[in-house]
Order: sequence, then structure tokens, then C-alpha cells
Amino acid sequence: MKSVTVQIPSREELGKILKDSKRIAVVGLSDNPERTSYMVSEAMQKAGYEIIPVNPLVDEVLGVKAVKSLTDVEGHVDIVNVFRRSEHLLDVAKEFLEIDADIYWAQLGLINEEAYELLASKGYTVVMDRCIKVEHALTK
Repeated sequence: MKSVTVQIPSREELGKILKDSKRIAVVGLSDNPERTSYMVSEAMQKAGYEIIPVNPLVDEVLGVKAVKSLTDVEGHVDIVNVFRRSEHLLDVAKEFLEIDADIYWAQLGLINEEAYELLASKGYTVVMDRCIKVEHALTK
């Protein structure tokens, strides 16, 4: 298999994405306040973003009813923020294609070249190995 270079948008581009986006579907959002996904999503919610929890194992997170999968989200999604291990990113990318969201964003430490190539080859903006909360703080 050929090696793929994951191209991350510049900090300026990330700032524009975050400025233009309002709805974030968070795949793997935990209802445990100790988990990174919870802390990051809570900060983004407080910053004014609509957070949609996507996790089949919880009913509600941050006061919002959770959905089982991305295809259960009603309405348009600006950013799909993924908190799943790297080996799950390709499956999430395939589901992402079904809902035609704008941005696929895998959190800090997460990279999957197959998922990147699948989405980038179709013209989607893909962010990997970046924390959305950190980027938001740096680009305000």
C-alpha cells in the first residue's frame, strides 16, 4: 500500500473553519466529565457551538440527547469531531460520507491514512491529530 501524507490545514484555515462553523457532531463523546471528549466538547459548547453527542452507549451528554450514529443526526453538520481510536477512523469516515458534513476532524493523536485519502480524494477538508479546543483558543 502506498504511503499517504496527511495534509493538515494551516492554522489560518483552521481558524476560518471554526469561525464559519456552528454545529459539531462529536463521535465518541463520553458522558464522563473526566474524559477528554467531554472536557473538549463542554468548552466548545460554552464557546457557542451546538454540540451533538454521537455515542450509542449514552442517552445524553452536556444536556443534549445523544444519537447512535452520524446518520441519526437531523440537519446539516458543519464539523464531525472524532474521539475514537485511529483504527475506527475509516468507519467513521464512511459514515461521514453518508451525511455530507463539511469538515472531518480527528482529535489530537489520531491519524488514519486510509480515512484521510478516502475523504480528501472526494474534496473534503480533513483535519487529523489536532485538538479542536486548542485550535479554537489559538485562532480566536
